Amino acid sequence: MDINQKLTEENNQNFLQKNLKWILPVGIIFGLVFIIVSWFGSTYNSLVIAEEPIAKAWGNVETEYQSRADKVQVISKIVKNAANFERQTLTDVIEARSKASSINLDVNDLTPENMAKFEAAQSQLTGALSRLMVTVERYPELKATDAFRDFQAQYEGIENRIAKARRDFNTAIEPYNVKVKRFPTNIVANYFDFEEKTYFESNEGAENVNSDEIDLGFD
Repeated sequence: MDINQKLTEENNQNFLQKNLKWILPVGIIFGLVFIIVSWFGSTYNSLVIAEEPIAKAWGNVETEYQSRADKVQVISKIVKNAANFERQTLTDVIEARSKASSINLDVNDLTPENMAKFEAAQSQLTGALSRLMVTVERYPELKATDAFRDFQAQYEGIENRIAKARRDFNTAIEPYNVKVKRFPTNIVANYFDFEEKTYFESNEGAENVNSDEIDLGFD
């Protein structure tokens, strides 16, 4: 080994000895930063994935409610043409349908306040529609029309599909809400504004639909 090579090795050893005290901590810091960034990215992606079924379930809820609103619009026109029909009952249905149809929520807007307004409007329509169905029983000529009998045949199925869509929505948001609240995932959720979604609850309008009081035309 010549003198130059020996001096080079000694210089390298001296450099490592002098700089090891800061190279090692810097390496540890970079390693920790990489782990933290990777964890943030992985956790964020898991929240995005958990939110996808909620968007689908909420879309189904809106579809079923919109389907009911469309059918209510049709039946309102039929009833409107009936002679001497109780106008206030029909007016209540039309106004309730208008209010219910005016509340459109995105999956990111499902806060307790917004959901309360949505449920209240839908409950109002449920109650108004229930009263309409009961009132129609006093109008045999209206009940005899094919269009109204078709609506009667579909009425129970409409409400059942809405109830199922609500249950499916509650099922879809449960795992997401657990993620949002559980530590340490909640750190990422709070940082990126992933908020807890609001469940559907049994609302006061539900009891207004009493199948024992409504003749659906199946006798």
